[in-house]
Amino acid sequence: MSRRSTAFLKTALAAVHYSGAGNLLAPYTRGRGVIFMLHHVDPSAPQEFEPNRILKVTPNFLEAVVREVLDAGFDIVPLDQVRERLEQGEGARPFACFTLDDGYRDNREFAYPIFRRYCAPFTIYVPTDFADGRGDLWWLTLEKVLRAAPAITLAMHGETRHFGLATAADKDAAHHDIYWWLRSLPEDRARAVVAELASAHGINPRTAHGDILMSWDELRELADDPLVTIGAHTRGHYALAKLDEGTARAEMAESIARIERELQRPCRHFSYPYGCENSAGEREFRIAEELGIETAVTTQKGLLYSDHAHELTSLPRLSLNGDFQDLRYVKALLTGLPFAVMNTLKRYTGVGVSA
Repeated sequence: MSRRSTAFLKTALAAVHYSGAGNLLAPYTRGRGVIFMLHHVDPSAPQEFEPNRILKVTPNFLEAVVREVLDAGFDIVPLDQVRERLEQGEGARPFACFTLDDGYRDNREFAYPIFRRYCAPFTIYVPTDFADGRGDLWWLTLEKVLRAAPAITLAMHGETRHFGLATAADKDAAHHDIYWWLRSLPEDRARAVVAELASAHGINPRTAHGDILMSWDELRELADDPLVTIGAHTRGHYALAKLDEGTARAEMAESIARIERELQRPCRHFSYPYGCENSAGEREFRIAEELGIETAVTTQKGLLYSDHAHELTSLPRLSLNGDFQDLRYVKALLTGLPFAVMNTLKRYTGVGVSA
């Protein structure tokens, strides 16, 4: 999301909060439940240039959200209960699920104690290559390159682009252009570009982030707690819609089988990497169903309604991210009013607003 869109959304959410309209209309717009999406839970202070900070929230913010969800009358439930809760009749208590993508070690160090304190179940989705210690976290490698390099030159969109990187603002601008260009490329090509940049600046992508991911032993220890569910997130964290069907199916099926083998328990839940419309669609939703997955989540923004009981392999989530660490925004989104407004705007104008 651009800075302009982020600022606009923050203003809109604050308006919903302070006007009280969300609370007034919540019985009509709140829906049945919500699945929260997180990545890192990290207490460290932000750096001047840290574009992936959007993937981080502090432990204090996470705990505040858990308390707010409980105070708002939501039950925090495991994903195994989603179908049942969606099928309950009107008047049932709303529910919330907490999910964390990628298997970062800070989930164990900082998020797990919070969930334990509140007896709140949660799910961690793991790409199996990451747990093996050979994952390609190319988005973090790109950040390291831009932080280290004084300038870079790339062939983009058929022309040569030179990026001076003297200031944090220069680096932010370069990251925006390069990241979204990479996201438009075939997966293997995008990763090759980042690997070439990393090599040119003395960064080894295979070892640069090895200490931030949980091992299988750590995941096994977590999975022994009944509060913890380990779900699949493919083998290599590829945008599945960019792959041919056979490769996409193998990424999904083999990650599910590997988690079951390593943890000695069924794997019934799945998260699509990136999870946007360009990364997962009807083909992937069908494959998940054919593989016997009980729930599969996207990064499409929204709350859960009764109709989602028939769309369990394409569930939306509500992101808790570094740009929105303010309970006002969470309270406003939980009312469902912002999504009702966005859907109305899209219906009449054809233009959607990302939340």
